[in-house]
Amino acid sequence: MVQQKKFPKITDKELDRLKQLLGVELEVKEPFNRYATPDTIRHFAHGIGDINPLFTDEEYGKSTRWGSVIAPPTFLFSCFGRGAPQGLRGIHSMWGGASFEMYEPLPSGTCILGTVALSGLTPKESKFAARTILQEHTYTFRTPEGGKLGKVREWHLRTERDTARQRGKYDRMEPASYSNDDIERIFADYDGEEVRGDTPRYWEGVEPGQELPHVVKGPLRITDNVAWKVGWGFRPFTYAHKLGVEYYKKHPMAYIDNEQGVPDVPERVHWDPDFARRVGVPSSYDFGPQRVAWLAQVVTNWMGDDGFIKKFWGEVRRFNLVGDTHWLKGKVTAKRVENGQHLAEVELWGRNQRDEETIRGGAVIALPTKE
Repeated sequence: MVQQKKFPKITDKELDRLKQLLGVELEVKEPFNRYATPDTIRHFAHGIGDINPLFTDEEYGKSTRWGSVIAPPTFLFSCFGRGAPQGLRGIHSMWGGASFEMYEPLPSGTCILGTVALSGLTPKESKFAARTILQEHTYTFRTPEGGKLGKVREWHLRTERDTARQRGKYDRMEPASYSNDDIERIFADYDGEEVRGDTPRYWEGVEPGQELPHVVKGPLRITDNVAWKVGWGFRPFTYAHKLGVEYYKKHPMAYIDNEQGVPDVPERVHWDPDFARRVGVPSSYDFGPQRVAWLAQVVTNWMGDDGFIKKFWGEVRRFNLVGDTHWLKGKVTAKRVENGQHLAEVELWGRNQRDEETIRGGAVIALPTKE
């Protein structure tokens, strides 16, 4: 049995190093996807179990106003790349959420280039791990010609692994278990999902208080996390053999020895329950961007092919452990006309089988009008 090493602490020296990088804009390196294509869009959609033909059926896409399949805004997660975002060496990153501001749709054939800047570094105190740093990066995406596509802010909670484990805040969380009847009820809820598709969602028919049809995700399996990785990409650490060794040599503090004494990636928390417990979580859990992409599916299902998400955000509130089931929902909160666009505002949330709210968000959607 390999003896566990102590993990690093957050230090003022490391924080001072990062502060020098605030506002410095760098080109995104080696994004998993640089082009939105029928294949890359479909892979991303299937990675969250989204069967919307606007994202998955090339021939269907040609019949829409866009003239091709298009990517949901959260496809930009797969364009983040690696190398440019700076972290705290050896300090665990708990992904906290993201906000999207979209300027143009992402039809098939779009070349997506990006820059990223460290845009926030805020000390916090948390019940989970005491001293915590809220770290924010801002990505700006454009076409090769300079056309603006979108801007994404994402934030992480940087936590000390040993402190979180010793505090044991989540030790009392019991893993989910289900009877055959429970599974049948959950699968029946899947059958109740609605994809608006080519039936326009007219602005005139939308009123505050109107509920958006639900989306179900789970019970979460390691298989679902693997499917997400296939569609999202192998960032930031998942590299095989020589690529992995070379990345390790450049960033040794990002790796943790596994039970065989081999340096391995911190992303193991998403498929290795024993390692998840080493960072203070009772079992493996989902990827934060994965759950935010689920939340966006509530909107894309509801708005129909002719809608366009101008703004969207999702904030992860609690862990989503392997075995948990989520029901993601929303409702209209307001509607207005602005600069000639007919807009609807919605609030969004997701609750698990424990009736805990684990994610909250919202969106502003431009809808077609009967005029």
